[in-house]
Amino acid sequence: MSWITDMAALEALYDTPAEATQIKVTSRLTPAYTRWIEASRFCFLASVGPEGTDCTPRGDDGPVVQIADPGTLLLPDWRGNNRIDSLRNILRDGRVSLSFMVPGSTNVVRVNGTARLSTDTTLTGRFERKGQRPKLVIVIAVAEVYVQCARALMRSGLWRRDDSEGLPSVGDILSEITAGAFDGAAYDTAWPKRAAETMW
Repeated sequence: MSWITDMAALEALYDTPAEATQIKVTSRLTPAYTRWIEASRFCFLASVGPEGTDCTPRGDDGPVVQIADPGTLLLPDWRGNNRIDSLRNILRDGRVSLSFMVPGSTNVVRVNGTARLSTDTTLTGRFERKGQRPKLVIVIAVAEVYVQCARALMRSGLWRRDDSEGLPSVGDILSEITAGAFDGAAYDTAWPKRAAETMW
């Protein structure tokens, strides 16, 4: 096995980044980046903590974040599985990265910055719907914004195909992990109703 162990050896494998790659990075949201993020209903949130890294999908039926100003994003923490891995990380190490996606586009807009957690009612109230508010809002101070090269999504054909047929369900996975002790079939049967009733 050949390992790369120093920066010079790594950089020798790659060409000099093109001009577009270098000028695309901004420290705040530009009008174009603002429009792009406002169109995104889905992103990945990556965080880091003492136990390691975490990357979680976040989605909404409208913009996945609100833009408070060109240097601040607001991400509501809607109901989930209560593991709160990302939130634990943010509390101890505020560094975060987000990747925003829009169905049909092969581009991804990435944001790096630092995050804090707020239960301020003026913030949670901005996201109220159907009488529900998020328990807290992740407030992200933007440090870098840039658009990701489209090749990854182009290669994968992400928006052109559906490879989900025949995949194991969550119930199948849980049943397998517990050698059948967990009733996966019952979990899968109950899930659609439970999800619909606890979406917000």
